[in-house]
Amino acid sequence: MTAFSEKLRALIAERKISQNKLAQLVPCDAGHLSKVVNGHKGVSVELAQRLDDLLEASGKLVELRPKPPERRQSSQDRIAAECILTLGINSDVGDSVRRRAAIQLLTVLGANAGAAPLHRIADLLLTSAPRDLDGWHLACIDHLHAMRSRPVAQVREDVARDQIALGGQLDSAKGDGLTELQRVEAVLALLQAHLSAQLAEHGEAVRWYRTACLAADSSGDLDLRLMIRAREAGAGLYGQRDPGTVLKLIRQAERIAGDAPSFWRADLAGARAKALSLLGQHEQALEALNFSVEYGGPDKPTSILPTMWVSDQPLFTQSWVYAGAGNEAKADQARDLLLAHPANLSGVTPYAANVRLHEARCTITKGGIDQGVTQAAQVLDAMPAEHMTQFTTATGTFVLNAVPPEQRQRPAVLEFREVLASTAPKPSRPG
Repeated sequence: MTAFSEKLRALIAERKISQNKLAQLVPCDAGHLSKVVNGHKGVSVELAQRLDDLLEASGKLVELRPKPPERRQSSQDRIAAECILTLGINSDVGDSVRRRAAIQLLTVLGANAGAAPLHRIADLLLTSAPRDLDGWHLACIDHLHAMRSRPVAQVREDVARDQIALGGQLDSAKGDGLTELQRVEAVLALLQAHLSAQLAEHGEAVRWYRTACLAADSSGDLDLRLMIRAREAGAGLYGQRDPGTVLKLIRQAERIAGDAPSFWRADLAGARAKALSLLGQHEQALEALNFSVEYGGPDKPTSILPTMWVSDQPLFTQSWVYAGAGNEAKADQARDLLLAHPANLSGVTPYAANVRLHEARCTITKGGIDQGVTQAAQVLDAMPAEHMTQFTTATGTFVLNAVPPEQRQRPAVLEFREVLASTAPKPSRPG
């Protein structure tokens, strides 16, 4: 037993809450939490903070979290340090984005002992000609399209390479040119955050979202500031943050928006509806669906990512919320309209898979537990591994959470748990 686990056990007893209930509130696997409570398993910073909040420990649990032993520098760490030095990147704040991008690129390339990764990075950078602003704007749109149509791991290398290359141009930019490149920097960080979130690298995603917000705020582009915050809130619902924190992010973004007309206000309202649905506040979630915001928002500068908003996004929100409330007719209608959208006709995208999981969640809510989890298992099994993301895995977790606790030992439910665990994406680095 550690001081952390002893304090955790005392708080659980004092608050008169069961471990199973606490695991549901986190949310996390009850077996994992049991090992943490008994001192048989280490605890992450994120889990310690979440338990501290839920048990109203006023920071005591976070303070008692056992510190991991110092890690010896690995071959990859040494190569990363040498790579950063070779690229002329120092420890200044202005270089932090390039430092992380360089490490990200090494991770993607699977760096190990030897100097081959350095040569690969040098080749990637030397073959990238400097771009003008139009070229950078096009690159952002291309990366977004790639993120939606290609496996995540294939996209990260291109984005990281451009982040490093952009940093060199930012050093010498001035005036309006600097502002425009800051907009590009914000978009690349946003895409990197979204890619990290898809791979369940939650800590990395949060850091990239923070970088994107800072760059967007520096540019003064209201549309971009709201876009990033709306995307951060939406991605946070997939296991990265608890719904209550997501609602706080939404309120902060809405204060920034003020009375400005923007469809990102509608997007934020959709994220609120989904968060309320996860909290079981279905009436409030349904009310949050009744938003209608006319987009007329900032004309100058125009949106740097005009293709970020897709017309099927409100349908996805409706599918999520109606399914959670057990409104089968409206959930089916939203799902059918969504699947008929040109972007989803292939039927193999995570977006299409997720609405099928919404359908399974609705079936369980209506009482068809075995039917719902069996359908969900089939959806996950049919997903190609290279297209599986944390967004789909988390949606599968929502399906599992819809099963009443007393019914979770049913054979079909146990089988679904195994499928859910076996199909989850494996992060390339700790989140």
